[in-house]
Amino acid sequence: MKNSLGEIETALKDLPEQIDEACLDKWVELTLDLQSVAEDLQLIISFSEALASQNVEDSPADAIVAESNLYRSQFEKLRTGLEARSLKQSDRQWQMLVADPRLSAIQFYLDELRRIAKSKMPVELESLALELSVNGYHAWNNLYDKMAGGLRADFEQSGNVDRISMGQLATKMSDPDRDIRQQAFEKMTEAWQSRADLAAMILNSLGGFRLSLYKRRGWDSPIHEALQMCRTSEKTLDTMWRVIARETKRLAPYIEAKKKLLGIDGFCWYDQFAPCGAADKLYPFDEAGEFICDNVKPFSAEMADFIRMALQKRWVEAEDRPGKRAGAFCSDMGPLRQTRVFMTYGGTFENLLTLAHELGHAYHGWVLRGKPFFSTIYPMNLAETASIFIETMVTDASLAGASDPQQRLMLLDQKLQSAYTMFCDLHSRYLFERAFYAERPDGMVGRDRLSELMVEAQKKAFGSLLDESGYHPLFWCSKLHFFITDVPFYNFPYTFGYLFSGGVYDRARKEGAAFADKYRQLLTDTGSMTAEAVARKHLGADLTEEDFWISAVDRSLADVDEFVKLANEMI
Repeated sequence: MKNSLGEIETALKDLPEQIDEACLDKWVELTLDLQSVAEDLQLIISFSEALASQNVEDSPADAIVAESNLYRSQFEKLRTGLEARSLKQSDRQWQMLVADPRLSAIQFYLDELRRIAKSKMPVELESLALELSVNGYHAWNNLYDKMAGGLRADFEQSGNVDRISMGQLATKMSDPDRDIRQQAFEKMTEAWQSRADLAAMILNSLGGFRLSLYKRRGWDSPIHEALQMCRTSEKTLDTMWRVIARETKRLAPYIEAKKKLLGIDGFCWYDQFAPCGAADKLYPFDEAGEFICDNVKPFSAEMADFIRMALQKRWVEAEDRPGKRAGAFCSDMGPLRQTRVFMTYGGTFENLLTLAHELGHAYHGWVLRGKPFFSTIYPMNLAETASIFIETMVTDASLAGASDPQQRLMLLDQKLQSAYTMFCDLHSRYLFERAFYAERPDGMVGRDRLSELMVEAQKKAFGSLLDESGYHPLFWCSKLHFFITDVPFYNFPYTFGYLFSGGVYDRARKEGAAFADKYRQLLTDTGSMTAEAVARKHLGADLTEEDFWISAVDRSLADVDEFVKLANEMI
């Protein structure tokens, strides 16, 4: 990596200013070299993050993460240099480059690079910002990860007291025993109370960095970068949230029925993932993998074969043990054209769905393995397509084969819980960040004010679904998504992907296995199209209009009546 970056830097300095027939080969070669080093860089970053995630006490892994961030900054500076040179070309000259047979497969990426470059600072300032971000911007993110990973809490259960991580506490938030859930929530809150001042400092530093950079670039909206990265428009996003805000109240019968089942008067934060129905059934990891494969196979044998291969080759790190980072993710491994999944598997059906979700991401990367690397880079909102697709498929297949009322209730609860999370939880995160970025230009936003903004956002997003005493003021502090520097506004893409995937899944249900090849093509196009273009081509939908989102929301809430009916029969 060190050698490659140095060679490209030299080649970039020697690159002729203007593209013509005489120097076209040099321009093509440099572009391909940049693509190659980007792919290698992805492997380095993914591997180092995997090391740091599986053991938060691994200091050498932290050093490798820091080194990979340095390489990333150097790569971004080189790409910035290419961006600057792209602006010096006429449209005719640029077309000569991107139409070359050696680059035509990555034309979308290159055109996007040039278009975004037009809205950035001069190359010298962009390079400086990237260099400073290594020990500033990204370092704050690393500090948060280290702080969060090191948090522990004493948890009492069955007469024993164990010192456990935040990730292990999070798994207890879905325990059928309310006392266990409440204790987990209180212990998590207590732990984060001791770090709230530091978390506020980190969040303000990240927000301040972004706003300063955006101001220099002339970007008026704090969401400009996030929309750009998601390859979607603000009109599309506003349309989606408008429909959701209007329709969220339709979840009220579901929540009321769930309260009756749980025997509670008020629905609190720690009740959101309380299981209903046959919650006592556990799924051993190997059994969960087979369950996913068996339910995916009727639609696509090729997808099932991939999942089985990934599990057999141990591409999934799922052991439930202390010291692991909380959460789950899937990482592509660059030139290996493989993926790795990280999660903590506890045996619940929710864990099974998480496994299916992450394997969906892995499959998405797999179908793109034959494409040039720059054509495999898809936006986060479309990245959720394959993951939620498999998750929904597994849930529906389980429902179709479930005759026991308790099992059906559990599965319906899982489906509606997803809608509840996407419409309420994710919406509250989005509203919080919009509010935070509206206040941050006036100065530091203190921890108490951050908690106030969080509760205000939760009240707007959840409405009357959560009890007045059931909010989570420190959610801004404990949710790592607010602190990720790679992706600003790490929230709306999930809801977008959830509803978009529902549209894709609806088509798959109508066409069956005949849709499998079309589905592969849709996933392939996610690396070289805008979200709106993918929807138009493969679904015939206009994402800027309410029709698509209304039908998607209707589909997500279609099981409310059955859940309520089944719940009333069991009360």
